[in-house]
Amino acid sequence: MITASGLDASVPGGTDDVVIGIDEAGRGSWLGPLVVAAFAVPAARLPEVTGTGARDSKQLSPAAREAVYGRLERLGTCRSVSLGPREIDRSVARGELNLLEARAFARLARDLSPRVAYLDACDTDAARFGRTVEALAGGRAEFIARHKADRDVPLVGAASVVAKVLRDRAIARLAARLGEPVGSGYPSDARTIEFVRRTVRPDRPLPTWLRSSWTTTKRVIGARPGPTLDGFVA
Repeated sequence: MITASGLDASVPGGTDDVVIGIDEAGRGSWLGPLVVAAFAVPAARLPEVTGTGARDSKQLSPAAREAVYGRLERLGTCRSVSLGPREIDRSVARGELNLLEARAFARLARDLSPRVAYLDACDTDAARFGRTVEALAGGRAEFIARHKADRDVPLVGAASVVAKVLRDRAIARLAARLGEPVGSGYPSDARTIEFVRRTVRPDRPLPTWLRSSWTTTKRVIGARPGPTLDGFVA
């Protein structure tokens, strides 16, 4: 049961049990990685998570997210998995993007060994996503998957902030590597579209920082040769 504070008031185990939230950032992005992140704290310190200002990262400015991230690092443990465009493209081709995410969620759960893991479900069936992650993680925790968990569960909101901060930093590194701004990396961003149109040459394969499986790729720049190994910064 999820209480008004966003966490089950009867979290199992003693005060030293680790509880985690897991979320992602960049699933719909056209450029750069999809970052899955976890935030872990001992159950006894759960009340302190809200005090960091952690919540759905989309509700925070970039500066606010960085400030919250710093507070989270001092309070608990931040972990992440970065999934690059080529790995995403391969999963999309197999119809397994949700499975790719589930595997990343499970990897973080195995690494952190929580008693309870709260997940922001990417599957339309939240319970199914939770069962998939639990099976992949080896059933070592109680997994609670919800839609909008980043909004409703402060611990998942914390993971949302971690994922978004690390994703934004990856995009900043990509821009520095390429020597010019790339925008947010999302296909709805006119700056990103203009950058890709200006940068991607018709006589060269698609760069590996671009997700070739996105319909935006074909719509904006048309069919091109396959990706090369240059240009991706995670």
